[in-house]
Amino acid sequence: MRMQRVVGMEEGKDLGHAVRTNISRVLPVKGLQFLLLFLILGLGFSIISMYTFRFFAVQEIAPVGAAGILPCFEEADSIESWIRPPSNLLHTMNDTELLWRASFVPQISNYPFKRVPKIAFMFLTKGPLPLAPLWERFFKGNEGLYSTYVHTLPSYFGDYPSSSVFHRRQIPSQMVEWGKMSMCDAERRLLANALLDISNEWFILLSEACIPLYNFSIVYRYISRSRYSFMGSFDEVGPYGRGRYDQRMEPVVTLSQWRKGSQWFEVNRKLAISMVEDITYYPKFRDFCQPACYVDEHYFPTMLTTQFPQLLANRTVTWTDWSRGGAHPATFGKGDIKEEFFRKIFEGQLCLYNNQPSSLCYLFARKFSPNALEPLLEFASTVLGY
Repeated sequence: MRMQRVVGMEEGKDLGHAVRTNISRVLPVKGLQFLLLFLILGLGFSIISMYTFRFFAVQEIAPVGAAGILPCFEEADSIESWIRPPSNLLHTMNDTELLWRASFVPQISNYPFKRVPKIAFMFLTKGPLPLAPLWERFFKGNEGLYSTYVHTLPSYFGDYPSSSVFHRRQIPSQMVEWGKMSMCDAERRLLANALLDISNEWFILLSEACIPLYNFSIVYRYISRSRYSFMGSFDEVGPYGRGRYDQRMEPVVTLSQWRKGSQWFEVNRKLAISMVEDITYYPKFRDFCQPACYVDEHYFPTMLTTQFPQLLANRTVTWTDWSRGGAHPATFGKGDIKEEFFRKIFEGQLCLYNNQPSSLCYLFARKFSPNALEPLLEFASTVLGY
């Protein structure tokens, strides 16, 4: 019996030792499993937190970062940004801001880039351009040598197709009254907008009733080779010339300086700048040249003759017919457009071109009604050369 207890006690001792041994083996394995699970959860939480932070941080920081990085990739003050013409003519500048901006003049005459001088064709109209198809044909194939600008009544918007030379060429405009200073304001507005393109060297004022009498190559060569600008300016004795002068203009404008000329002109860049920057003559003509003094016939001819007489040809290059009398020249319609009509314009003309006699005196003609378009297109290739 005693031997059995001893044996039992010894067996129990061995059993307890075995149990303890098994427990000690199980515990390290469970601990490792728990630790591994904790590490996996911790790693997963870290990854989720990192991506969450990056997502929200990018949302907040990206706009600031883009603005700060942009100058590294774009040269905002490069020469291209100064010489590139405006992509949208419908700017938000008022007239005061526009004239100020347009009066900027480089003090170094040599351009640091290849400049191809262009002619700015400025159309002063009430609304649509009924003769636009004729002008389209005139301009075709001469891209890079011209630019167009259109001033209409503020209520009108010309919806020209994207292929048209007049597409998006309308400038911000204001109301214009015939014979009043608002007419000259519109002309200065056209000049100022055209001056924003530094490649524009010559500026021609036209109406919706004007047509080109020659092809583009002849017009460009005639204008670019002339040593003078074509602004009509003459001293007319009588009620429609000196009779319109007001002595209250003295001493800025005297009677001997008073001039009259056609509204339709061509000027070079130097004269165009002087016309938009003027603050001396403008108030005198605004205040003291009102109907029956028609300011568009006197303001620019008088000012430019006084300041730059050596730069003017003292004639216009736009033909008009005043033979019928009245306050306005003759208007020609469909029935007038014949070969004899053009022969009347081309033949028997004599003028000075660069101080030499010339029979080529007019580059444009007016006034033509909308119904003249069809016969004009028929004669364009055979008579007008385009």
